[in-house]
Amino acid sequence: MLNKIFDKIKLPFRKEKELYLSLYQITGLIPHDISYYKTALLHKSVSRRNEKGKLVNNERLEFLGDAVLDCVVADIVYERFPNKREGFLTNTRSKLVKRETLNKVSTEMGIDKMLKQNGHTVTHNCNVAGNAFEALVGALYLDHGYDACMNFMRNRVFGHLVNVEKMAYREMNYKSKLIEWTQKNKVTVIFDEVNTSTDENGNPVFLAQVIIGNVRCEEGKGFTKKESQQNAAKQTYRRIRKEPSFVELILTQSEAEIKTEETVTEPLLTATSEPIEQKEDAMANGSLTTELLDETTENLNDSVESSMVSAEALITVTDEQTNTQEVAAHTEA
Repeated sequence: MLNKIFDKIKLPFRKEKELYLSLYQITGLIPHDISYYKTALLHKSVSRRNEKGKLVNNERLEFLGDAVLDCVVADIVYERFPNKREGFLTNTRSKLVKRETLNKVSTEMGIDKMLKQNGHTVTHNCNVAGNAFEALVGALYLDHGYDACMNFMRNRVFGHLVNVEKMAYREMNYKSKLIEWTQKNKVTVIFDEVNTSTDENGNPVFLAQVIIGNVRCEEGKGFTKKESQQNAAKQTYRRIRKEPSFVELILTQSEAEIKTEETVTEPLLTATSEPIEQKEDAMANGSLTTELLDETTENLNDSVESSMVSAEALITVTDEQTNTQEVAAHTEA
């Protein structure tokens, strides 16, 4: 307690009192080691080298702050919803620490204005504001400890800037919701990338469209492919929830498509079965031919046997004639 009083007394006499005052207004605490916060507010685009020649920026503190935030927010959510299950708590924490939320908090607190960075890095598709917020939490943890981070998030962030209850029950992943709906209704869904353009600052802008069955649904823009797909899914899912006629159109078109596929498939099956029938006929004809061949062979064998019998009879007659002639010659003699 006395330390806090002395810190406040020293504040007007600090060398960088404006930075100290700004950090005090944001966190509610006066920094002990200002170097942590200076590093937290140093974007990698303007990295500097330390005494050992290594680059210094806020990325390491961002890593630490991300882990601290996960733990602190999990602690707060666990206390705030004592009767909820693990799945609900996990989803709520994800919503509270997602990049969109942190970007908003950082901007409203003015952290993005304090960040030192190259002017070209200030783009819509960058999360520099949210990253700086995480780095500041990392600095606060190193300077004041875990409890200070807990109080900062509970009182400064969730107490004024973010409504935990409202965020907890808000639909977040519309893409997942839409996929679940299409699976339940047995229709296909595609997230088509329509085109890519650039805004006035040269940043890429993606345009995605949802296609359910063969029905082209809503479009969505974003500075990443994921964001554009989420926005397209969000608009489509809202139409599904609010417009029964839209749902009827999707399901009707899907049924018509299935019937068309069945109609196309039947001739293919018929065409495929014809060669099989022809093969069976050929095999049947082959069986008949074999039977005829066997019958011909039997007749030929009978003919050969008859010829052999006739030959034997002829030989016998010839032998008898020869014997008769010999007897007659002997008698004359």
